[in-house]
Amino acid sequence: MPADIDERALSDWCLEHMGSPVAEPMFSTGNLSAVHGLRLADGREVVVKVRDGDARLESCTWVHGRMWEAGFPCPQPLAGPSPLGGKVASAETCVPGDEPPAPADAPKLFAHLLSDFVTRAEGFDPQPLLRPAPAWVHWYHEENGVWPVPDDRDVDLNAERCSVTAWVDELGAAVRRRLEEVRDAACVIGHGDWDGRNVKFRDGRPLAVHDWDSVVYEPEVVIIGQAAAMFHGGPTGAGASVEQTEAFMEEYQIARGRTLSDNELQLCWAAGLWVRAFNAKKFHLDNFDALERDEAETRMAYAGI
Repeated sequence: MPADIDERALSDWCLEHMGSPVAEPMFSTGNLSAVHGLRLADGREVVVKVRDGDARLESCTWVHGRMWEAGFPCPQPLAGPSPLGGKVASAETCVPGDEPPAPADAPKLFAHLLSDFVTRAEGFDPQPLLRPAPAWVHWYHEENGVWPVPDDRDVDLNAERCSVTAWVDELGAAVRRRLEEVRDAACVIGHGDWDGRNVKFRDGRPLAVHDWDSVVYEPEVVIIGQAAAMFHGGPTGAGASVEQTEAFMEEYQIARGRTLSDNELQLCWAAGLWVRAFNAKKFHLDNFDALERDEAETRMAYAGI
């Protein structure tokens, strides 16, 4: 729990915003946010997310609420975002009981659910406040260098130069040039962190999509590409294989009922490669190799770079 938020403050927040104090904690986890599973005194099991304030959060919460009302598989939003001890907190219902899909089924399941997400959100009002996207999708940043400010550490990636990652810097610059084509393209609402930590299934069926702070308003090829590259990923940033990425894109087209042009597919590959390159640059600081050079070259070829 953040140092400036104690159990009493969290319980008081629940009482104020949901009408019941905390009876007992169930779990605590999180990365960019502190996530607390709580059982309230009235018997409800809820999840409270505590993080820094961000101008995007109101739009993220609005989209979350609309998607829940539309019957999309996700937790019901209950409260927030509202201040809590210098942070901002939101609450939603707790949805336990997931299981990972079989590897052979994963591309279809993840792709069809993302297609459902984008299709349902097409009727929503535009959400320009969702831009800019989180750092790992924010290829169009205006920093002085290849890389945006990272999301999870206080470091200037553009100042971290060494011979080992020089090729990653060159890759990032090349991907940005390729994606310039969609800088002013029409945007749709989607999810920018589409992997097994946030997208849950049970018995081969969608159970719940989490992490609504990662809702984005970007060109559809960007939303497809980042998901196709990362749906089989996780906290290591390694992501899906080339074959899994290709299978995801094929299934997404089937689910959306339209065929992407060759150029659109290249842009999807480029968008996914941006996430992979950003992760490779960032995780090198942790002595972790998140992208092999041979795989990067294959993805470059598919991206038309």
